[in-house]
Amino acid sequence: MNRIDFKFKELKDQGKKALIPFITAGDPSLDTTVNIVLEMDKKGADIVEIGIPYSDPLADGPIIQGSSQRAIKGGAKIRNIMETVRKIRGKSEIPLVYMVYYSSIFKYGLERFIAEASAVGINGIIIPDLPIEERGDIMDITVKYEVHLIPLVAPTSKRRIQEIAAGGSGFVYCVSKNGVTGVGEKIKTDIKEYMELVGSYTELPKALGFGISGSSMAREFKPYCDGIIIGSAIIDIIYKCKGEKEILDKVGNFISEVKKSLE
Repeated sequence: MNRIDFKFKELKDQGKKALIPFITAGDPSLDTTVNIVLEMDKKGADIVEIGIPYSDPLADGPIIQGSSQRAIKGGAKIRNIMETVRKIRGKSEIPLVYMVYYSSIFKYGLERFIAEASAVGINGIIIPDLPIEERGDIMDITVKYEVHLIPLVAPTSKRRIQEIAAGGSGFVYCVSKNGVTGVGEKIKTDIKEYMELVGSYTELPKALGFGISGSSMAREFKPYCDGIIIGSAIIDIIYKCKGEKEILDKVGNFISEVKKSLE
């Protein structure tokens, strides 16, 4: 059983919701990325999303864009990110998911990317800009290497939600609002209605992300979904810290606090 499936089953049996933090690989460094993931695992994260930095991340707001730029400037590339994941997997069984833009894996080679991701211990892949017409070919490869292709839906038309949610595996990444990632902007979507709509098209667990800033919002939305994804708030903590020790302390405390709100 894929680690993601096992984790959601375990949480469902316990009546709990998944905490899924996001970080950018290589911000502030790849060595620190390893230690951040291990610390988040220790403090209660259930699944970790690792973003592969991209020069023009269309789905991301200024906080994650800045993080991507810092990681690229620091030398983060797919090849050394794979090695970073291998190091994490050597010390942790936490489910790991790549968030990666389509052109990055297309340039690297679709099958090469997915095969290497599987070999180093990645359990799922989210491709926010994946064209629907390319999905079938990629799904054939992800199935071959036992990696989930996680669908990403937004509160748009019912037909579009149905089309996307029906294809994919692992869980559905449900974007809370149209636009880009980031905190500070009020979520105007009726989350209860939106989650019920997604649930009418798929039996996969539903994880809600984009704009969730911390424990109070996680507590507000947890009745309607199976997991909460938090990215920009964590990236912002990392950016404002001086040195690895402060990063690990502050990110660890944040994860503990949000995890408590989901229990």
